[in-house]
Amino acid sequence: MHLHAVRTHRSADDFPRREQLAWKIAEVAIDPVAVPAETQAMVINRMIDNVAVSAASVIRRPVATARAQAVSRPSPSRGAKVFGIDGDYAPEWAAWANGVAVRELDFHDTFLAADYSHPADNIPPLTAVAQHLGLSGADLVRGLATAYEIQIALVNGICLHQNKIDHVAHLGPAVAAGLGTMLRLDPDIIYSAIGQALHLTTATRQSRKGHISSWKAFAPAWAGKVAIEAVDRAMRGEGAPAPIYEGEDGVIAWLLAGPEHTYQVPLPEAGEPKRAILDSYTKEHSAEYQSQALIDLARRMRTRIGDLEQIATIVLHTSHHTHYVIGTGSNDPQKFDPDASRETLDHSVMYIFAVALQDGTWHHDRSYATERSHRPDTVALWHKVSTREDPEWTRRYHSRDPAEKAFGARAEVTLMSGAVIVDEIAVADAHPLGARPFGREQYVAKFTGLTEGVIDDAERQRFLSAVTALPEMAAGALGALNLRVDRSVLDQAPRIPPGIFG
Repeated sequence: MHLHAVRTHRSADDFPRREQLAWKIAEVAIDPVAVPAETQAMVINRMIDNVAVSAASVIRRPVATARAQAVSRPSPSRGAKVFGIDGDYAPEWAAWANGVAVRELDFHDTFLAADYSHPADNIPPLTAVAQHLGLSGADLVRGLATAYEIQIALVNGICLHQNKIDHVAHLGPAVAAGLGTMLRLDPDIIYSAIGQALHLTTATRQSRKGHISSWKAFAPAWAGKVAIEAVDRAMRGEGAPAPIYEGEDGVIAWLLAGPEHTYQVPLPEAGEPKRAILDSYTKEHSAEYQSQALIDLARRMRTRIGDLEQIATIVLHTSHHTHYVIGTGSNDPQKFDPDASRETLDHSVMYIFAVALQDGTWHHDRSYATERSHRPDTVALWHKVSTREDPEWTRRYHSRDPAEKAFGARAEVTLMSGAVIVDEIAVADAHPLGARPFGREQYVAKFTGLTEGVIDDAERQRFLSAVTALPEMAAGALGALNLRVDRSVLDQAPRIPPGIFG
């Protein structure tokens, strides 16, 4: 792994293309290094995970809306698949619909470092293009290994959140690079596609602030769709703003830390296997990742606390990111509002900790139900919870050492009697270093549970047989990765009014 210094250069400097980050990413994308077996296995795990959470969200309104938009773009010949239904569709719109389905419940994989990411957001756009072009399973695996590598490298090296830029700005270049690997494109094409994709996917974090709407699910799908279109244009010979990161009026100078700042982005050397996917982790609970460990901590502490009515205050000592993004450091009153959207409650660790204490579990629907958030005892307990930044938790959050990197907190529960109950947790139980790490068995169990009532056993087994053989899947056979949902289930989705596209 090599650290690349990335900073602003004046136009007069004649900064050579070979030194630009977009070009260095393109060089990683064209490296023909073999994909390690453990990377292939984890790609399969994440594809199972994505399909599981898509099944759980298939009749939710944002997913139905994206599906309605996609099906108005049928492909006249071979096309991409839209989750849950038959037919062939334009790949960029299939990626759009499937990206929303994957992201809607905030329930798939994550990588946290200098910034945030959900790198499995790369799977829908790459799969859609692979289906459309009749590629093989090995092609798709190669592309996804690159996409994960690039997104995780950018998240390791460049903090977007500090400058209030949404994390999908790292997703666009990752998808473009992954498509470049998958399609075996020349580096100049990948370079242009990365520049276009980044230019078009930089947006503010208001989508995850205050009242959080359904756009939170659409934003990554938008980045994937944009990246597909960017690659298509670059393949036709169109260029991009350059240098997109380092230019005098580029992303670093005006959207990030400014022209005086230097970022350090780690990228693999030529011939170095792509293993970054192994550094990411999935979710056992349908909630923002930084609350995963706190749900597990609440489940553990509830027995020790006993009568929850006796709680006076709960203080969660945690990292800067947890405090300011999903904690009281955000200063978002919406995070205490019983009428807040599901997306907002998903980003309120105060709500999440209170409900997990009361229920001893977490559910992707029941834990967010309107009647659940309005329960008087829940509202009372919820308002007793606050967060504080602890420098040690912040340091561990940013540590490069996997053994000490942590996304947890120390909970101090003060009872009305004055007694204080303290416990802490570093990582979620499902984390590779947690109490119950996720392996293939747990991914399959999550898939089985979330598809219950959505598909039958035969379809469940058909999909699992197909996806576990992904590296050997023949060219043109990737349509088998689509799950077919019974029409009676899809009919339960909200009726979506027509828009411009019908």
